[in-house]
Amino acid sequence: MKFIGIIPARYASTRFPGKPLADLAGKPMIQHVYEKVVDVLDDAYVATDDERIFNVVIAFGGKAVMTSSSHQSGTDRCYEAYLKIGQTYDVIVNVQGDEPFILPEQLETLKRCFDSSATDIATLVIPFSGNHSFEDLNNPNSPKVVLNKQLQAMYFSRSVIPYLRNYPKEEWLKMHTFYKHIGLYAYRPQVLAEITRLPQSSLELAESLEQLRWLENGYVIQTGITTQETIGIDTPEDLEKAISFYNQNKKSDDR
Repeated sequence: MKFIGIIPARYASTRFPGKPLADLAGKPMIQHVYEKVVDVLDDAYVATDDERIFNVVIAFGGKAVMTSSSHQSGTDRCYEAYLKIGQTYDVIVNVQGDEPFILPEQLETLKRCFDSSATDIATLVIPFSGNHSFEDLNNPNSPKVVLNKQLQAMYFSRSVIPYLRNYPKEEWLKMHTFYKHIGLYAYRPQVLAEITRLPQSSLELAESLEQLRWLENGYVIQTGITTQETIGIDTPEDLEKAISFYNQNKKSDDR
């Protein structure tokens, strides 16, 4: 199977304007992401609506495609980019442009989800561990997901699911494996074409989670389990933490 990575990257972020071009250890953030993706997948493109990002990607030797500034989601931007690229791939992998620490094994896990012909869409989940508190589990900014026996997603929610009726909340993490959703997606091209045409659904509007639209319309979302957190960068403060994380890991690698 042939896999293409498409990396949506906007300049006009409310909390961190110009985020894809922020310097991380001497490289723009978008370059870190691109290099991780192109090392594992068959091809990679940055999809952007800003010429500054486009020009930086071309300058470091990457591939980029200009897309509309009117897209409401990275999913829509991915599909426009795929059409403009004009080549055929079996799977399109949507990697956020603010994930410079994505691991090769996470991309490989996502790829393996398509070993099953039943998979329409794939994503990653990570188990909450004993080091987490109930407050971590209850955080609405960390969407949870319940899985069936085939590790296919049954439902995503900002609430804690399932509810453990017979135990105090302080014991929930000891009594059940809860899964946190990691927003990395892959789609078969025909499925991506279809889901970008779907109207917003009632569950999506209620939870503000676009993947619920896909479930409501009957698409199979296969999950892969990872044990490593991704480190997204949403604010300048997050970037400072990311620089510290990068430097610590580089010291470990140099030993």
